[in-house]
Amino acid sequence: MTRALFVSNGHGEEAIAARIARELLQLAPVQCDHLALVGQFGHPSVMRDVGPRARMPSGGLIAMGNVRNIVRDLRAGLVGHTLAQVRFLRAARDYDVTVAVGDIYALIMALQTRTPVVYVGTAKSVYVAPYGPMERKVLRRARAIFVRDAQTARSLRARGVAADAPGNVIVDLYGDGHDDRFEQAAGDFAPLLGLFPGSRPAGAYEDARFLCAIVRDLAGSLPHVGGVLSIAPGLDVARFAQTLAADGWRVVERADPAMPLVVADGERERIRAWCAGIGPILERATIVLGQAGTANEAAAGAGVPVMAFEIPGTKKSAWYRTRQAALLGEALRVAPGTPERASSEVRALLADAPARVRMGSVGRERMGAPGGARAIARRIVEIAEW
Repeated sequence: MTRALFVSNGHGEEAIAARIARELLQLAPVQCDHLALVGQFGHPSVMRDVGPRARMPSGGLIAMGNVRNIVRDLRAGLVGHTLAQVRFLRAARDYDVTVAVGDIYALIMALQTRTPVVYVGTAKSVYVAPYGPMERKVLRRARAIFVRDAQTARSLRARGVAADAPGNVIVDLYGDGHDDRFEQAAGDFAPLLGLFPGSRPAGAYEDARFLCAIVRDLAGSLPHVGGVLSIAPGLDVARFAQTLAADGWRVVERADPAMPLVVADGERERIRAWCAGIGPILERATIVLGQAGTANEAAAGAGVPVMAFEIPGTKKSAWYRTRQAALLGEALRVAPGTPERASSEVRALLADAPARVRMGSVGRERMGAPGGARAIARRIVEIAEW
């Protein structure tokens, strides 16, 4: 049986790896293993977790000179953990192919296996941060290179790097949009807002508090408005419940793994938590209020307008949101960071249907077409069977 090792460095990247693995399993008998360079998220039904895993305080956000996060991770044992992962990868010689999903760091780590490496780039783009000369040098060591958009692939090919962009796998993440269980979560919310607080524990709980406060403020003029709060794997549902209860919400816990919380303002339900895939949310949401990374991009690719927020005192770095705004263009609006001012911006967008249509069109254009996961999986099979 063919053996493939996926190496990823983030929750969104792990979700992309899992999506490619699903396509791979439909094409050939493959054992799909997975090393998470960051976090402890896990997709046990798709990939088998292997190697050293640990959750760092930063959640993986140590790029762009973020000294505070680097120091916190170093104190938490980042160096020893990284060396353990390098030792594991250098000993992992019995794989037919290694698939790196993420940034150049993921590729450098995957190259330690000395097996044929396929690179799936998720971060860099000519829209915001082109691959530099040193990164291009590393890219040339991969057997196959896939990047997030056609413009980036053309730029790399012009510089001697054989990159391809058959489709953005992030767009494939919401392809399985139907889920019968979601009807209860959506209920009678009109408009329905998708609430994406992100997957990193360092900020997700406080970001959820902020997003829910926006819904509460909107309810003053929109009596039927409601939000579906997406809770990513690896986050603590009970902590979300505690955070929202402390903010004055009435939180009802339910014995339902897909919808474990119902959050009410008085007697009126305003928020329902959702622990399954985000596809159903994207099918129904009028707007996504998102502090997330990959989930925000998936929403844009689905044609859903996205609003993000600069929240004072939160740990989401300004550079990260600036980068995402450059990637998504007009598909993303960044609003000021108080619930009252933020809800005013959301209310204005809800009332402006032409603006929402324009944002959706730009999002689809920037994110590209679906089908990338299947194309990448085919190439992985070809390389593994060479």
